[in-house]
Amino acid sequence: MSHHFHPTLLRDYDLRGTVGKTLDAADAWALGRSFGTIIARAGGSRIAVGYDGRLSSPMLEAALVDGLTASGVDVLRIGLGPTPMLYYAEAVCEVDGGIQITGSHNPGDQNGFKLVQNHAPFFGADIVRLGQMAAAGDWDGVAGRADTIALMDGYVARLMQDFDGRAWRIGWDAGNGAAGPVVDKLVQLLPGEHHRLFTQIDGNFPNHHPDPSVEANLADLRALVLDKQLDFGVAFDGDGDRIGVIDGLGRTIAGDQLLGLFAQDLLETHPGAQIIVDVKTSRAVIDRIAALGGQPDIWKTGHSHIKSRMKQTGALLAGEMTGHLFFADDYYGYDDGLYAATRLIRAASGAGGSITDRRSAMPAMAVTPELHIPVDDVRKFTVIAEVCARLRVMGADMNAIDGARVTTADGWWLLRASNTQAALVARAESADAAGLARLIAEIDSQLAQSGLDSVEI
Repeated sequence: MSHHFHPTLLRDYDLRGTVGKTLDAADAWALGRSFGTIIARAGGSRIAVGYDGRLSSPMLEAALVDGLTASGVDVLRIGLGPTPMLYYAEAVCEVDGGIQITGSHNPGDQNGFKLVQNHAPFFGADIVRLGQMAAAGDWDGVAGRADTIALMDGYVARLMQDFDGRAWRIGWDAGNGAAGPVVDKLVQLLPGEHHRLFTQIDGNFPNHHPDPSVEANLADLRALVLDKQLDFGVAFDGDGDRIGVIDGLGRTIAGDQLLGLFAQDLLETHPGAQIIVDVKTSRAVIDRIAALGGQPDIWKTGHSHIKSRMKQTGALLAGEMTGHLFFADDYYGYDDGLYAATRLIRAASGAGGSITDRRSAMPAMAVTPELHIPVDDVRKFTVIAEVCARLRVMGADMNAIDGARVTTADGWWLLRASNTQAALVARAESADAAGLARLIAEIDSQLAQSGLDSVEI
């Protein structure tokens, strides 16, 4: 017996596909057989499994557990909850790995899997190996067993551990995603006044799509903050590993700006610390970290890449523009939007001023949001190779760690292949609108030379 995954299902740092087209129960079962075999051959015997609130998640979870137990490993089922709760289970329970069924921020008809082995991300060549093992039917095992554990209260208690923040008036938007029940429990323990939106899990996402990196998805939270005159608001993506923030004046604080805020506090207690930023991070944030005595390290976008880099370097803090934030000073080093929310409350309660004050102190830059250019999954990596080749011939000042991040007199621009969507991702930042326009023109020129349309802002 063997199984062939759809080639687009196996991504760089997780597995994602469209349910009924490129992803079905057979894929989940085969993933369980392959990952369970890998764990068993490495001497492990138990795997934690959780799932998000998408309509297809229970079906995929059942098939995955069947595949895992068929490989001879035992399964600890933690049930419905955010991805960070699965990471928490993998960190504190007696298991040798973990899998979360989640489509993260992708459309509702898509789903996937995030994997961990021995407290480290399972990605890249590891995921390629899963496909090779399934295609060859290279599986071991006899029947394992599955047990169920109620973990959410313990996870919430860990979020509150050592909490020393003061009372604030806060808005919370769970977007009908998997973070909702945790938010409901968390606000009962936090000081202050809390106003909640969309904490009931609904895989149809009836109010707005759960992706706080998209401005339109923050409209309800912004309206709540302004209407109730709250101190700030927080929002989460579909599986709760990312955070979005609105200050008291209704202004968005982007993920990289949040990283700069947390870096300021971290560097007060850990002078000279290394802080990892992804290639989409604002130059203003990178310069701010350096000015505070920190060591900014520009690295590949993607939660698995960032976590792997943190383990490699021993960094205590990392973040991405999209709102993945990673704390390893007094937490586990994985991305947890709910923990980031509690850290934000603590930061607001410190000497640095309120969240609104800190947002006002951030430099005003002319910057694009994250821009997406639809490109076929196969073609997108070829386009980036073409762009990098042309830029090298031109002698451009380029960081090619993940796509092309090009620095010019006007600022910088980025073009990279998305690892979660059939698209290229672009971003640019300058000190003024004229400089930004010139940077965007450079991106458009590169796209045109590869036969693609211009970016739309």
